[in-house]
Amino acid sequence: MLRLKLLTFPVLMKKVALVFIVSFVLALGIFLGAQYYLSNNTQQGALQVTSSPRSKVYLNNQYLGQTPMCKCDSDTLDVGEYTIRLVPLDSSLQEFQEKITVSQGVLTVVDRKFGKNAQSEGSIISLSPLEDKTKAQLLVVSFPQDAQVLLDDQTIGKTPILYKKPTESDHDLKVSKEGYNEKEIPIRTPLGYKVTVAVYLSVSTTDLSDTSASNSATPTAASSTPSPSANKRVTILNTPIGILKVREGPSLSATEVGQAIPGKSYTVVGEEADWYEISLDDGTVGWVSSRYAKKN
Repeated sequence: MLRLKLLTFPVLMKKVALVFIVSFVLALGIFLGAQYYLSNNTQQGALQVTSSPRSKVYLNNQYLGQTPMCKCDSDTLDVGEYTIRLVPLDSSLQEFQEKITVSQGVLTVVDRKFGKNAQSEGSIISLSPLEDKTKAQLLVVSFPQDAQVLLDDQTIGKTPILYKKPTESDHDLKVSKEGYNEKEIPIRTPLGYKVTVAVYLSVSTTDLSDTSASNSATPTAASSTPSPSANKRVTILNTPIGILKVREGPSLSATEVGQAIPGKSYTVVGEEADWYEISLDDGTVGWVSSRYAKKN
């Protein structure tokens, strides 16, 4: 039997049951500050998934249920890598898909706030054991990268960053970048573990408004251009799996037709909301998510 121990503020521990029913936000706050440990050697780990609005949860294409959900206590998962896919109940919103790792005896937390026009944001928090049980580490990556990282209001660097001196306590993590909304996440860094936080930033509404105003101010120039993407290139950003899938259409459900390499640039042959159509070196044409591609 798997037994997991919750570590959080004493006052919050008394309210966990009520929070799960009453408030999605408070539930997220509690679990982001929680760490789970096994009392035996079973190869199991826990997974919590939350989203706003609610979404269907698929793990390796197997339907698990709807958010909020937690594969915890006796209902846990085998350790290993999985592909998680969140499909919003609101069909007008774009689904989210990413690789995650479930480690032995700890909780992996996935949170997603869906929005339109690059307004989606979220985070994935996971833990992995360290050989030195007297130390703790914090790895922060962001999409887009090169974002400012503050731990308890102290700047520790820019993403991606491995911080090797966090204390064993609760912390307030903030990630920000010009043109994007700041993301604030409560975390806990236990001794003997590396905490990995992947942060997905949303484009600021001001930036989107400026872009819309600019486009509407020059309708003649736009209409006179035969191909709005002509001579444009994008550079592929780092991804959690080391490559970026190129798809047949502008959708995560579209068939994979190739792979783009982070750090390389490709010619843009078309654009849609949140997607670029690019040409690979072998002549293959396909679509990549704009979250992992930056215009040159």
